[in-house]
Amino acid sequence: QVQLVESGGGLVQVGGSLRLSCAVFGRISDYFSMSWFRQAPGKERQFVAGISRSGGYAYYADSVKGRFTFSRNNAKNTVYLQMNSLKPEDTAVYYCAADKDRDLGTTTPHDYDYWGQGTQVTVSS
Repeated sequence: QVQLVESGGGLVQVGGSLRLSCAVFGRISDYFSMSWFRQAPGKERQFVAGISRSGGYAYYADSVKGRFTFSRNNAKNTVYLQMNSLKPEDTAVYYCAADKDRDLGTTTPHDYDYWGQGTQVTVSS
């Protein structure tokens, strides 16, 4: 049974930083391409960033490009999302997701096989 467990969310002021972590249990993480999504109240789940199985390639939504960095440590079965220069519009529940079929995951939530429980990020102005 594969389980994804996120941590690192919290309350931060505008311009601050947070680092989210997502630990993969039940299967070695390099079996999956990984992505982060977020969902604000009343809105659809939105792609934030993705990373290849090896970690050699990461890609981002335009809204976070230049501010967020996605990395992975397959030896620790963990992926990370470093979020800098946070804005109020970054406020959401952040979810990590795993795709077992693709080296690079898509931006479509439906394509992912496993999800974490989510971690709340709140950016106050």
